[in-house]
Amino acid sequence: MRPSIPRTARTILSAIIALAITALYDSPAFSAGLQSAAPDEAPFLAENDTAMTKMMDGMSVKPTGDVDRDFVAMMEPHHQGAIDMAQAELRYGHNEQLRRIAQEIVVEQQQEINAMRIALGLPLPPSAPAPDQQKPASMPAAQTHSTSHQGMQMNMPNHTQEEQ
Repeated sequence: MRPSIPRTARTILSAIIALAITALYDSPAFSAGLQSAAPDEAPFLAENDTAMTKMMDGMSVKPTGDVDRDFVAMMEPHHQGAIDMAQAELRYGHNEQLRRIAQEIVVEQQQEINAMRIALGLPLPPSAPAPDQQKPASMPAAQTHSTSHQGMQMNMPNHTQEEQ
C-alpha cells in the first residue's frame, strides 16, 4: 500500500522543487554558461532559458481544492515548456534524429494538453502554426511563398437561368 501524502505537504514539496529549479536557472553559474556559449548557441540557450522560466512560473499555482483542476493547471505549463524547448531545438538544432524527436514532442505534448482540457470540459487552446511553418523574423516578405489564387479560373460550367 502506497503511503498517502497530505495535500499541504505535496504543495510545500512542489514549491520547494520549483524554487530549487528556479534558483538553479537564476544562478550566476547558469548565467555565465549563457555568456560563454558559442555565438551560434546563444539564441538557443536564451530561448530555452525563457521557456524554463515561463514553465516554472506557470507551474506555481495556488491550490483550488479541486485536485483535477490543480493537476491540469500545473501540467499544462509543464507540457507547454516541453513544446517551447522542442521548438527551440527545431529552430536551432542540426541533428535530424533529434529534430524528429522534437517534432514528436510538440505533437504529443499538445495532444496531452488538449486531452486534459477536454477531460475538464475546458476550451482548447487556439491553434498555432508549427515552428517550421512560421516565417523567420529575418526573412523579407518578398521571399515568402504566396498561396493566392489570383489569375486562376475555375472550370465550372456557367449556367444561365434559361439553361436550368
